[in-house]
Amino acid sequence: MSTLWRIVVAAAFILLGLFAIVEPTVAGLAAAVLVGWLLLFSGVAHVIGAFFVERHGWSRLWTVLLGVLYVVGGGYFVTHPLLGLGTLTLFLAAILTMEAAVRLMIYMRLRREGASGWLLVNAVITLFLGVMIWSQWPASAIWAVGMMMGANLLMTGLFRLMPSVIRPVGMTPI
Repeated sequence: MSTLWRIVVAAAFILLGLFAIVEPTVAGLAAAVLVGWLLLFSGVAHVIGAFFVERHGWSRLWTVLLGVLYVVGGGYFVTHPLLGLGTLTLFLAAILTMEAAVRLMIYMRLRREGASGWLLVNAVITLFLGVMIWSQWPASAIWAVGMMMGANLLMTGLFRLMPSVIRPVGMTPI
């Protein structure tokens, strides 16, 4: 990929990230609707697959029931995106809290290693974010998912941009 295209792609990520940070509710609702459609299509694929893949008895029944659950969940997210966003926000808070616990356990095992303090810092910040989102729910639903998505897109864009514009003298672009 040429340097120009890398810069264009990076700029798109950066602009989308900035938009999501400025309009976190819109970005969060878009994410909820996208998750809804993905669940709907996955549910339909499960139901269809239950009859075209060699399955018997209970296996087919459980696959169909799982597909129906996906379709119901996807329909819920598509038809009620604000409620879906609230659900995604609780899920995000739970994931951040669990990630903090795992990072803390890793830190406890590696605390005598060099630079392990960064694991503890990461665990504390991640736990703070998870608890903050959880404690402010449902109000956090309007900003948390969109803001996190925006920060991720912005950092991805910057990560993609830097190798294209900053490199050691004499090096050719990747």
